[in-house]
Amino acid sequence: MAGLFHFWSFLALRVIGLAGWSGSGKTTLLARLIPALSARGLSVSTLKHAHHGFDVDQPGKDSHAHRQAGARQVLVSSANRWALMTELRGAAEPTLPELLARFDLVDLILVEGFKRDPHPKIEVHRAANGKAWLHPEDPAIVAIASDAPPPSTRLPHTHLDDIAGIAGLVLAHAVPWPG
Repeated sequence: MAGLFHFWSFLALRVIGLAGWSGSGKTTLLARLIPALSARGLSVSTLKHAHHGFDVDQPGKDSHAHRQAGARQVLVSSANRWALMTELRGAAEPTLPELLARFDLVDLILVEGFKRDPHPKIEVHRAANGKAWLHPEDPAIVAIASDAPPPSTRLPHTHLDDIAGIAGLVLAHAVPWPG
């Protein structure tokens, strides 16, 4: 039955986000959720938004020297993986649709961050953070994963530790992406 579900439900790339404040557990949740979704036969990719400067390259490596010298793009390849780095050099940050268009075709892309974008999202909330809930103000939030009961809401929700339950929310609310 899982194969039939996979065939009929994921004929096209689907997207859903995980949104929450820093420290809510989004990355930890993704690391637990990806194997659960993969075990259901889905191919999964992720897109992570960083709010600050970051670097995946190391000073002293050839690729770093290429970027420092002014290359706009640097592609590093090996027998195990390849990575393409693009320097914006003052250009505007790409939009979520522009970034999604760069992915290979998979069943599902999980977006971490981009909490201000209108794609469907599951709110990840941790009570100990003391931060406000996002869902009352964001109509794109379609479900909640939290370590505490959410305030009065009609949104489906489950505990942060219920990975199978969260996987079910992902599958129920991921939408086809037109890209």
